[in-house]
Amino acid sequence: MQRAVVLAARGLGSTSPNPVVGCVILDPDGEVAGEGWHQRAGGPHAEVHALRAAAGRAHGGTAVVTLEPCNHTGRTGPCAQALIAAGVARVVYAVADPTPTATGGAATLRAAGIDVEGGLLADAAARGNEAWLTATPRQRPFVTWKYAATLDGRSAAADGTSRWITAPQARAEVHRLRAESDAVLVGSGTLRADDPQLAVRGVDGDITQPLRVVVDTEATISPDARVLDSAAPTVVAVAQDADTDHLKAEVLRLPRAADGRGLDPHALLSALYQRDVRSVLLEGGPTLAGAFLAAGVVDKVIGYLAPALLGAGPAALADAGIPTIERALRLDVADLQPIGPDIRITAYPSPDHLVRSHPSPDHHPSSRALRAHPDAEAAEEN
Repeated sequence: MQRAVVLAARGLGSTSPNPVVGCVILDPDGEVAGEGWHQRAGGPHAEVHALRAAAGRAHGGTAVVTLEPCNHTGRTGPCAQALIAAGVARVVYAVADPTPTATGGAATLRAAGIDVEGGLLADAAARGNEAWLTATPRQRPFVTWKYAATLDGRSAAADGTSRWITAPQARAEVHRLRAESDAVLVGSGTLRADDPQLAVRGVDGDITQPLRVVVDTEATISPDARVLDSAAPTVVAVAQDADTDHLKAEVLRLPRAADGRGLDPHALLSALYQRDVRSVLLEGGPTLAGAFLAAGVVDKVIGYLAPALLGAGPAALADAGIPTIERALRLDVADLQPIGPDIRITAYPSPDHLVRSHPSPDHHPSSRALRAHPDAEAAEEN
């Protein structure tokens, strides 16, 4: 199952609106006979790839898969039926499928006389599939806020310069995060300050470029902005009454936020979900991050801290609607790693915050995994 979780991660950024899934087929002697992962939406599922690799050795063997095999026909056939046809004797899966149309694969397998076990390494598999498991019930993308800052929390110097706060190793990681996301999101302030391109560069393999989303309430974006080049698709989110006659880009009109500042984050995420976006990398800047945190729609935080001090300049986070220390958004640190000379911190909203924001546990199917793992200007890498 550990190997299946690793295989599943190879599909990050390429499978939406489907989940990432990995599968390992063992022959009757317990030897690995085939491996596979879901590579692209509309293509064969992980089980089918693994069964093809195993060929006849799957008969009487075991299928180990990160997500309960599906039981419906969409763009591909049901994986439960493929496993039955291959003659496997046992199926072990990590996480149950929460979608009404796909669930039931385990029951179908049992009815066919196959031994089925669920829950093995469920937390690890859920963490690897956290975007899809969160987006599916909430009907909005999973949002990861990425930022870079000095140790005193500055995203830029007093004169506005921000390149480079972090070292090349951390900046290279940002391209990996983009490659694993369906969309990359920035605000108009970051666009004016840094003119980022936001495309994935320097990542090996067959990369699907994420959708570049610019939140530009009043449609102030320059026609020459790098984010409008041909490197990746781009959509500009504007207010419903904004003048966009000068824009030569796809426009997404949205309602303004209730307080009149910017666009409604919930409306934006809902519109992106309708475009099959299941994961969003929020890159900048501090004002947009503050608005998303205030709206309660940040699911994960990745901070790159550089061993440097500035003492002045903009903070990595602007007003997030937190008036007192008692209302601070507490995070659980899941991972802390040195990345070159910098430190990467990965954290999630604490369970108490999740309960306040989403009273029903059904609204956060990956919360069990989150509890089990205490485990700058965001467009600095442009």
